[in-house]
Amino acid sequence: MAQASSEPGSLKTLWHIAAHRVKGDSHEERLESFYKGQASWYDSYRKKLLHGRKEMFSSLPVNDGDTWIDLGAGTGENAEHLKDKLPRFKQIYQVDLCKPLLEVASKRIEANNWTNVKPVHHDATTFIPPEGQVDLVTFSYSLTMIPDWFAAIDHAYNLLKPGGTLGVVDFYVSRKYPAEGMTKHSWSTRTFWSTFFAFDNVFLTGEHLPYIAKKFKIEKLHEGRGKVPFMPFFRSPHYWIIAKKPA
Repeated sequence: MAQASSEPGSLKTLWHIAAHRVKGDSHEERLESFYKGQASWYDSYRKKLLHGRKEMFSSLPVNDGDTWIDLGAGTGENAEHLKDKLPRFKQIYQVDLCKPLLEVASKRIEANNWTNVKPVHHDATTFIPPEGQVDLVTFSYSLTMIPDWFAAIDHAYNLLKPGGTLGVVDFYVSRKYPAEGMTKHSWSTRTFWSTFFAFDNVFLTGEHLPYIAKKFKIEKLHEGRGKVPFMPFFRSPHYWIIAKKPA
């Protein structure tokens, strides 16, 4: 069995996912229902599942005085991947619709004394900061959980200054016939992983990358697979991308 399976947090999270029935009429209510019982253990399990985050965040350009919005920031752990660069930001907004996860983010901010980081309870498709447009917008394993992800990408485009940077990392499956140079997944890969993640209201699609490429200029793109806790012979597909809003 994989090493991750021996960690109490991972076991508790897996049990909660398997045994807990998600309830709620709205997206916010369903998020709270799903995460409320596992928020405090969330990071220990996801560290073994959410691949590519470190690589994506370390590839982001950061300039002194930048403003960053992390849409679907969850527990705020994404900031850990830019820890040495955090003082360079004028302001960071960690936006999420799930209050239990934001409570963990608030404790992380306080523990690290991040005076320029602010947790915000808001919808990722409508949040607008006082600054108006910003320098950097990221989605880290959140697009697949946003029902209207088209609107989220459109909103990120509007939030960014001309020349601003978009960073995304997430699960996905390819189109049946992807563009030249893009990874092509088999029918079994597309079917299995779409069904597997849908049980947790994580909806994989082959449209993320084509839609981002349509609106932004791609700077870096990686498509790969990563290990899944408790499933030693399985590798789930993910991508990370750095793109620029045209000047």
